[in-house]
Order: sequence, then structure tokens, then C-alpha cells
Amino acid sequence: MNIDMLLGYIDVYGYAIIFIFLFLGIVGIPAPEESLLFLIGVLAINHKLSFIGAAFFAWAGAFAGMAVAYVCGWYVGYPFIRKYGKFIGVTEERWLRAKEKYTGNVRKTILLGFYLPGLRQISPYFAGISRISFRTFILYSFLGSILWTFPFILGGYFAGSFFDINPKYVPYVGVVLLILFCLYSLIKYFQRKKEKKSEGVH
Repeated sequence: MNIDMLLGYIDVYGYAIIFIFLFLGIVGIPAPEESLLFLIGVLAINHKLSFIGAAFFAWAGAFAGMAVAYVCGWYVGYPFIRKYGKFIGVTEERWLRAKEKYTGNVRKTILLGFYLPGLRQISPYFAGISRISFRTFILYSFLGSILWTFPFILGGYFAGSFFDINPKYVPYVGVVLLILFCLYSLIKYFQRKKEKKSEGVH
């Protein structure tokens, strides 16, 4: 979907399309989430959208998507894996190893998973399949959806206040921000790994 079509949808359907796009992006149907969030900020600074209203519907869409995917994972996921997993290489042993690894880092995975396409879509289903506590999942999904949606929206808002940003170039800005975040995460990961190795030597 190009940016002109996205802008057309926002112009016609307003905040509802923001909710729908963020919801679909979480449950696994491709949507330009980061670019949309950044665009929301740009449109808000140019008075095309209410910042509070757009930010709320963006958060609500992401949060609702997480909750629905979790419920689907809880009621459908595990029976599906048990019945058909062997046909796609997911044995009981592999499933138990994956579940143990996920549950050991579940809070971090839910929070940081928002920033990683792919993991963002898989994480809520996996949480449901793994029978993660509903309270724990909802709490960290609530926080994670805020920590994911608001920074991108604020980035677009403040960038739009300093520069005259053509909405057609917003998708590229969103991609650049995502790449920078991934690079930062990788650097921090290798730094922690190096520190642990140094501690092991001593």
C-alpha cells in the first residue's frame, strides 16, 4: 500500500483506520505500522489529526491486537501444534524447549518484541499457547504498546515541527528509525555478551 492510499484512508475513515491498521499489524496481516505511527506525528503537528486522539487509537489498536492474538493462541494454538506440529517439524521436545526459553524471558520478549517485525506478531500467540498468566501478559502488553506507539508518534511530531516533511517520504523515515533501533539493540546485546564473558574469565 502506497502512502497516497494510506492518506486517503485516513482522510475518509479518520481514527478508525488508525485503530484497524495497528490491530491488523499485530495479529499478523501486513501493515506499515512504524511508518503509520511516524506519519501520525507528522499529521498531528500539521493539525490534520488530534495528537491525543490519534495516539490513543494507535495504542488501542496495538493493545487490542495483542489481546486477540493471545486469546487465539490460548484456545487454538496448542491443540493445533499437538495435532499438526509434527508435519512442520515442531516435535514435542522442540516445543518444550521453545516454551521454556520464551517463558524465561517473557516480560522482556513482550516489551521489546513490539520493535521487531515478526516477533511482534508471533509473541502474543506464543504467550497464549504457552499459557502465560493473563494478568502478566495484559500488563506488559499494555506497557509495551505504549512504549512502542508513542515514541514513533512523538518522533514524527517533533521531526515535523523542525522540518517540512513530505508525507510521501514518511515510509522511508520509519524504516530508518527501525534500522537505527535494531542496530542499537544489537550493539547493546553484544556489549552485554562481552561483559558476561569478561566476568566469566575473572
